Amino acid sequence: MKKSTSYFIYIASAACLAGCVGEFVALFALGAQYPGYNQLKDTMSALGASISPVSDAISLWWCIAGILFTLYGIGFRMAFADKGRYALVASVLIILYGLGEGIGSGAFKADHVMGGSTISSLIHNTLGGFGVAAILAFPAIMPKVLQAKKGSAFSRFSNIAFVVGILSILLFLFRYLHNEHNFFVVYKGLWQRLFMLNTYAYLATIAIITIRNNRQIVTHK
Repeated sequence: MKKSTSYFIYIASAACLAGCVGEFVALFALGAQYPGYNQLKDTMSALGASISPVSDAISLWWCIAGILFTLYGIGFRMAFADKGRYALVASVLIILYGLGEGIGSGAFKADHVMGGSTISSLIHNTLGGFGVAAILAFPAIMPKVLQAKKGSAFSRFSNIAFVVGILSILLFLFRYLHNEHNFFVVYKGLWQRLFMLNTYAYLATIAIITIRNNRQIVTHK
């Protein structure tokens, strides 16, 4: 492996870790600047709507985060180039997440007019949905990339991340019931943050594994 490639992998992995940590910092720091915003009851998209006082700041961050995750997707492919098609699929999933849930969500605001969705909101939700679907599948692919044995610690960890991701998204989708008194609808923000915590804990773990794998290759070269 070329030194330039190795350095890029380190940078890309660090970018992923920065994106994971930065997402929580941005969410809670900017959420505190929005009077009446409730982390457990309000969606993250509400922070980026035009009526939000932190709309431009959070949208900018989402675009930056998207770039960071896209960068990692490229670095991931370089780091696991010898793992074949599964590594390629995994890298594409990361890139789709960065482009959809990151850049796509940041570039298009989730605005509503007269109770209905705007074109910007529809694009926001569509691109974000593609990104979420991609990252949901990521834990199902990673054991194949790392050739983890069935029942191994990493395999179990990936299975848990996959199941928690699916469940948290299903709970989040209850918001479409439009029943403001339903517990699952009221706490839609909680389910979204559970998904976020699960996703970034898993991504950060993979980024660390990528760094270690790259270090071992460089050491034994």
